[in-house]
This record gives sequence, structure tokens and C-alpha cells, in this order.
Amino acid sequence: MFQFLSLLPHADQYAFLRLFKYLSFRGGGAVLTSLLVAFVIGPRLIAWLKLRQGKGQPIRSDGPQRHILEKQGTPTMGGMLILLPAVVSTLFWADLADIYVWIVLLVTLSYGLLGFADDYLKITRRSSGGVNGWLRLGIEFGVAFIATWLLMRQETPELQNMLAVPFFKSMLVPFGLFFIVIGGIVIAGAANAVNFTDGLDGLAIVPVMIAAATFLLIAYLVGNVKFANYLELHYIAGTGELTVFLAALVGAGLGFLWYNAPPAMVFMGDTGSLPLGGALGAVAVAVKHEIVLAIVGGLFVLETVSVIVQVLSFKLTGRRVFRMAPIHHHFEQLGWKEPTIVIRFWIVAVVLALVGLSTLKLR
Repeated sequence: MFQFLSLLPHADQYAFLRLFKYLSFRGGGAVLTSLLVAFVIGPRLIAWLKLRQGKGQPIRSDGPQRHILEKQGTPTMGGMLILLPAVVSTLFWADLADIYVWIVLLVTLSYGLLGFADDYLKITRRSSGGVNGWLRLGIEFGVAFIATWLLMRQETPELQNMLAVPFFKSMLVPFGLFFIVIGGIVIAGAANAVNFTDGLDGLAIVPVMIAAATFLLIAYLVGNVKFANYLELHYIAGTGELTVFLAALVGAGLGFLWYNAPPAMVFMGDTGSLPLGGALGAVAVAVKHEIVLAIVGGLFVLETVSVIVQVLSFKLTGRRVFRMAPIHHHFEQLGWKEPTIVIRFWIVAVVLALVGLSTLKLR
């Protein structure tokens, strides 16, 4: 239905379009296109959000007190500034006959709509509470289970229902139909992990771009039979096309960062954090690198674990392990400046991405 949007089907008809056959060219084009779209719509979208939201995103009363003073009035729902450019760019540059692209887009857009509804309720109620927690989790896992089931249907018999273990050449753990649960946890868990991380200006978007760029390379290698065989990876035909989607995500992330750099002109909100995490999770399941995502996205895992530990500790003992959770707020309470926390967390994300990439050869 959307095939007319892409120039790839016309690559054989016109000589100057033959470059569209190369993933590397289309990936580069996707980065630039989404970045350009973000720059074009950014000022107007932010102005519209400010007009519609008035007082901006409700600031948590139990969060750091300086946020109430410094971040009050900043509009949220800036995730639209990521989703719109990324989707437009993907539809233009990707092979729309590839089922993997549509499954990942399904997760991304579904989580984007859920995040939008959550942000909308927070704004209209002037409260930090949005969509009911259990309902939100139900929708997240429902979408994740459907996406995992669809991805399983695309897999070859030797890979179907299997969990690949990094650092081992051909180790696959069979889970049968229970793999739907595994995939659901990966996708929904990644979405919520990025959501926990989104608490300071620029904190979440750069690690997301780092993870996206890492999985861009993984998807390219896994989807190329020669590279996959050379690196002893599990070849999965068609997943190489996710390179274009991830490239579009990186470009859109750069465009958003332009406006989200401290002091932020707009927050991504759940409109951005949920679909970004969900997209990374869906890609990880598609390319059979679910465990590698936990390594590459270790910063997101750390943020999530800090919240879980804090809640369990307080409920069981009445004591808090951290001064405040997620853990980036703990460092704020220790007196670290926001730019210091953000940049150091970026460095951690880069190191973890390099560790994750090392799994491609250490087999």
C-alpha cells in the first residue's frame, strides 16, 4: 500500500536510482532525511506544543526540587519530533516489501500512541499519573507478544523459538512457544527501561542513538549472508533492511537532541521513550540478539534495576538504597551537576556498546 512512497522499486528503471539498491546508501539517506525533517518541523511543533500545553509537563513533586524551578513550563510529547521524521524517512528509503520493517514499525507506532495517550492524560489532569499502570502494561505486553509471534513466523525452523547466547558460536536455547513470553519481556522491558532513563535533558536520547547505531551494524551483518557466515552469526534473511529503520532513528534522534540539549526546549515524554525502547527490543528479537541488547543497553538496565531495588527495599525494610530513584536522581542528590551526570552516562553507554559489539567476534 505504501510502496509508492519508496524509490527502491524504481531502481531498475532509471540508472541514477541504482544506488538505492545498496543498504549503505539508503541508510545514509535515511539519516539525513530524518534529520532534515526534524529540523523543518521542530520549531513549529515545539511552538504548537507550548501553545496547547500551557504550563508544560507536570513535574513530579517527589523528584529533585530544582526540577520544579528549572524545568517547569517545558512542553512534553517531543517524541513526535522523533517518530514523525523516523517513520517518514523509513517509508521513503526502506524496502516496504520487507516484513521485518513493518513489524518493527507496528511496535514503534503502537507504543508511540500509548505514550501519547499517557502524556495527554498527565497534561489534562495536571498530574504525573497517566494511563492506568496495569492497563498500560497490558497493552505493552499485548503488542510485544503479537510482534514476537509475527517475528517467530518469519524464522527458519533451526532458529524458530530459539534464544541465541552470545560468546558461543552456535549455542541456541530452545523455548518453544514460551519464546513469545521471552520476546515480550525483551520488547516491553526495553520500552520501560528507556522510559525510566528519560529524566534529564539529553540523558535518554544519546544512549538510544548509540544502541540504535550498534544494532544498525548488527542488523546489517546478520542480514548479509557473507558477513554472517564469516563472523559465525545466525543469518536471518531480510533483517538487513532494519538498517534503514535504525539509521532513520539515529537521524531523528540527532534532530531531537538539537532541541533537547540542556536547557531542553522540549521533553520527549512517554511519546518518545516508550516507542524508542520498544523499537530497540523488537529489532533485538528480530536479529536474535536479545541478550546483547541487555549488554548494549546496560545503562537502561541499570536505571530499571535501581528502581526495582529501591521499591523492594523500601517495602521490605522501610529503608531506601538510593537517595532517589532512578539512579540518575541519586547522583543529583549527591550534588552532581546535570551535565556531569548526562555526559558520564553517555560515556558508560559508549563503553557498553563496544562490549556488546565484541560479542560478534568473540565466539
